[in-house]
Amino acid sequence: MTETLNALLSGFGVALQPTNLLWGFIGVTLGTAIGVLPGVGPALTVAMLLPLTVKLDPTGALIMFAGIYYGAMYGGSTTTILLNTPGESASIATALEGNKMARRGRAGPALATAAIGSFVAGTIATLLLTMLAPIVVEVALKFGPAEYFALMVFAFVTVAAVLGSSTVRGLTMLFLGLLLGLVGIDDQTGQMRFSFGVPELLDGIDVVVLAVGLFAVGEGLYMASYQSRQEEKVEQVRGSLLMSKEDWRRSWPAWLRATFIGFPFGTIPAGGAEIPTFLSYALEKKLTKHPEEFGNGAIEGVAGPEAANNASSTGVLVPLLTLGIPTSATAAILLAAFQNYGLQPGPLLFQTQATLVWGLIASMYIGNILLLVLNLPLIGLWVKVLSIPKPLLYGGILVFATLGAYSLHQSVVDLATLYVFGLLGFVMRRWGFPVAPVVIGLILGPLAESQFRKALAISQGDPSVFFTHPISASLLALTAALIIVPWIVRVSRRKSRQIA
Repeated sequence: MTETLNALLSGFGVALQPTNLLWGFIGVTLGTAIGVLPGVGPALTVAMLLPLTVKLDPTGALIMFAGIYYGAMYGGSTTTILLNTPGESASIATALEGNKMARRGRAGPALATAAIGSFVAGTIATLLLTMLAPIVVEVALKFGPAEYFALMVFAFVTVAAVLGSSTVRGLTMLFLGLLLGLVGIDDQTGQMRFSFGVPELLDGIDVVVLAVGLFAVGEGLYMASYQSRQEEKVEQVRGSLLMSKEDWRRSWPAWLRATFIGFPFGTIPAGGAEIPTFLSYALEKKLTKHPEEFGNGAIEGVAGPEAANNASSTGVLVPLLTLGIPTSATAAILLAAFQNYGLQPGPLLFQTQATLVWGLIASMYIGNILLLVLNLPLIGLWVKVLSIPKPLLYGGILVFATLGAYSLHQSVVDLATLYVFGLLGFVMRRWGFPVAPVVIGLILGPLAESQFRKALAISQGDPSVFFTHPISASLLALTAALIIVPWIVRVSRRKSRQIA
């Protein structure tokens, strides 16, 4: 514990450097503004900025990206409450009571409990991250190639099953990502694979171009096609922004309960923020002394889900930093950001890049304070951001995405690839196929292949190595159960319906 505290203190020394402090401030401010804009999430923003930040110092750039990530989690509540338009699925639970409060003239207290709850949950979750990360690293250092391969297979299946409307669609997109990961030169044999004689593809498909295409271009085309014509009414912020004593009394237990619901879900590969936000909402509805207010603007129904959302978002960084496993779309893009600077998240990162990692964690404490200071006084500004015309917004996104992709290698092939993936992202968004598994497959696929080959080389080609090691065998058994059990349940339900 003493070693962790010393590492965190050295991290504060890094995070409080004027340059890094500035990048953190830019990140949380930009993240809040992005969170406010409906349909523009942190994954899209980080993907769009990746090519523009290649030359930056890795520590400052990653601090900024982290600030965008949790800043967007904060900002999303403003859109949800005032516009009744959740920017991400994790904000749907907040919309159930938040917009009702705004319609009753209580937008101020709703925004305040969301902001303060996010601060409380974010700070506690960051503290838990600080304590848990070294423990997970100690365990992960005992992993060999077989264990890492099994862990990646487990992550592939769970993330693909959770991110999307169906398991089949999630797994389909995952296999597409794994296929794209095969493009380039085989590291062990030196043979060209699926490059089709294009020299620019010999290094493989650039994950930044893929991410920008699927998220930024695809989302921009979809919004321009389907949502730019929809009329939206922004509720005005009337009255005081301050919470009453009664609001405080009803909010703080919800913040604490939601934090300890949200954080564990963020840390597991099958987690995500949707489940804990709805669990928190259901729990507050059950425990409340004012059941008549639920459905009409109960403040606990805003406080709980928002705290759970932010705690879960911080929890996502535990498997990302310690194991190199992303459990959400934004985490996949953050992993791409690390790799953009030649860094591979995992247990060795805490040894080889301790200054960067602990500086990043320390910046989250500072960022939470900055967000609380920024959010409430600037509510008026965030409301004005909502009035940006959609054609200008998404046109700007397409321009920045194009410039960013071209700036990577000044390659026309990159531009062509960008818009091929952009059209693919548009089609996927239109028919409900999840985008994140493709990015996860492209990033982790080559790593999984490398670990698989290493395990076979160590065992002299004996595939039983994956089943004789207890950890890898357990992970593969869990993976099989995740595929087989839902299938058995579906078949049994179908048979029971036929009998009935």
